[in-house]
This record gives sequence, C-alpha cells and structure tokens, in this order.
Amino acid sequence: MRSYLNRVLPLSALAIFVSTQVSIAAMTSEEDPSKIDLAKLIECTTYDVPSFNGFAMWLTGPESTEAMRQFGITEQPSNSLLLREFKLAKPITVFGRQTDRIAFASSGPLALLNEADPHPLAKELDVTAAVDRFDKFLAEKEIFSNKEQLENSDTVLHTRIALDVSTDIYHPGKTLAGCSYSIEVE
Repeated sequence: MRSYLNRVLPLSALAIFVSTQVSIAAMTSEEDPSKIDLAKLIECTTYDVPSFNGFAMWLTGPESTEAMRQFGITEQPSNSLLLREFKLAKPITVFGRQTDRIAFASSGPLALLNEADPHPLAKELDVTAAVDRFDKFLAEKEIFSNKEQLENSDTVLHTRIALDVSTDIYHPGKTLAGCSYSIEVE
C-alpha cells in the first residue's frame, strides 16, 4: 500500500497555490468539492483551478473514503507512476462518449476512452498535436490563460486550463482525454 504522501502528491502538486484569487470569466469557482460535476471537470467546461485543487485535496485527504463513496469511484491498480486510476460505479458521458474509467494526473482528470486512435477525438475537439507518432500521441488546446503579478512582488502567477488528448503506453487501445488545471510561478 502506498503511503499517504505518495497518494496525495500526484493530485495536489499544484494545490500549494490554491489561495490565489483568480477571476475567470467563463469558469465557475465551486467551494464545495462534493458538488463538482465530474464530467464537466474532465471536459474543461465549467470549473476553475481552485475548484479542481479543492476537489483533488478532498479526494486524497482525510475525507477520501467519503469522497470516493459519494462519487461512486473505486481506486484501481495502476502501472503508471503519473496516474491514479479509478473505476466508476456508473458510467459518465464525456466528449459524447461513455466511460466507467477515469484517471487523475497531477494537473487534472482524464477519461479513459475505449478508442485506439486518438485522431478523431482530437479533430472533433480541435486539439492540436505536439507529438504524433505510432507509439505516442499528445495534443493540447488552451482554454484559459491568465498571468497575474502579485502585489508588492516580482512573482507572477500563470493560471492555465487546457484540454488534453493523449495515448499512454500503460493503456494500449485507449485514448486519454481530459483537462489540466495549473497555476505556475514565473
């Protein structure tokens, strides 16, 4: 069994910056993580970075058992050190496709879709490929970007939300699609 820190760190690496106040015109801040719509969180359609960070901390923190029960998710073994995988009790529809498998990377949630070829979904979502090889596909479309200089400081916080479509050697025959939520210090 992995230690608490090994479970928390991949999902909450960016949570250090949760206290940042970011105004996102098209995004909504949800302070109660139990009210998050998982499909919308994966699709980048509704939530801001603090909402994702709050959800990730709730899902991996002291209330993780309650959070997983409420969302009907069960953690699954994962060969990837970068992803925590979960099975949903009831499938959700994301990007017009149903899945009962999701994963979390340090920056956001991903749907594990039963599609070997990521190209149709990437084209449908207008996501541009940065890597497109026989063994790896990685594409991204920026949904939101904002740079904010902290008052009385040289520190700039770059808040970014991006839609991702990829493949992974640990998930042959699957396309991973979801949202990354990040706040980086520049």
